Amino acid sequence: MAQPAFEKARYEAAEIAERVPALLLAAQRIAATIEQGVHGRRRVGRGEAFWQFRQYYPGDEIRRLDWRQSAKSDRLFLRQMEWSASQTAFLWCDVSASMRFNSRRDLSTKLERAQILTLALAGAMSRAGERVALLGSGDRPSAGRFVLEAIAHRLAYLSAQAEPSAEEKFSLPPVAAIPANAHVILVSDFLAPIAELRAAVNRFAGKPCRGHMIQVLDPAELDLPYNGRVRFEGVEGEGELLMSRAENIRDEYRAALERHWEGLKSLSQSAGWSLSRHVTDQSAAKSLLEAYQWLSADRRPTIQQ
Repeated sequence: MAQPAFEKARYEAAEIAERVPALLLAAQRIAATIEQGVHGRRRVGRGEAFWQFRQYYPGDEIRRLDWRQSAKSDRLFLRQMEWSASQTAFLWCDVSASMRFNSRRDLSTKLERAQILTLALAGAMSRAGERVALLGSGDRPSAGRFVLEAIAHRLAYLSAQAEPSAEEKFSLPPVAAIPANAHVILVSDFLAPIAELRAAVNRFAGKPCRGHMIQVLDPAELDLPYNGRVRFEGVEGEGELLMSRAENIRDEYRAALERHWEGLKSLSQSAGWSLSRHVTDQSAAKSLLEAYQWLSADRRPTIQQ
């Protein structure tokens, strides 16, 4: 009796393993385009590596003056060191049924693009020495050559688990313990009701962490380009809707989508997070760079000595 179960598990494992190389290759290719962005993560702080000189201003500590550099001009200069403590980031990728949509065969599904963005961002951060992990995986955040492959396998496994049942709650980030000063990056279509998304984000907003949301949409979800008789099928148990003239609801649909986007912006702003949108017919590298620049920005509160 155990043999059929074993064979099924082996087949599923092989199917998951087949997805990983393609995900990794695409993610690494995109991450390579922002390799120079690693230097953008540098910031002033406690460390042993020299970074730059800065002009002295009244109130600065005299002991930090660099007299040799100051002797070269009529101004005084401070010696600044580079922040050397690595950061921790938790990433979450929505693998729910709604993410498996693509309006054209030449486009990636939202899920494929979200997975690639998640992996590319994890890879870029790991190469910069940051510790990364999937939110809710239970894995310890780490950096290094093997972390990206581990995250890719985990994403492929979660995608396979989500496929059989559209009613599984994969569309909201899980409850997870987050250490202080960590980053949280959520990648999803964020088409769930704003009230549900707000409840999910508020679980993190009360903690000393920073968050960024990347909304991934198909271009058809922005424009609703359909005309004539169209049957819309819900992929998460919403049922079906038959429209005799789909173009008649286009303006109303766009207005509803804009209200939802405004709700997402309000949600992110109230939590002190940032928000961006990626459309699957656009460059993934552009969206990755936006997120990476957000992570690179030094928004740490100033600590008065």
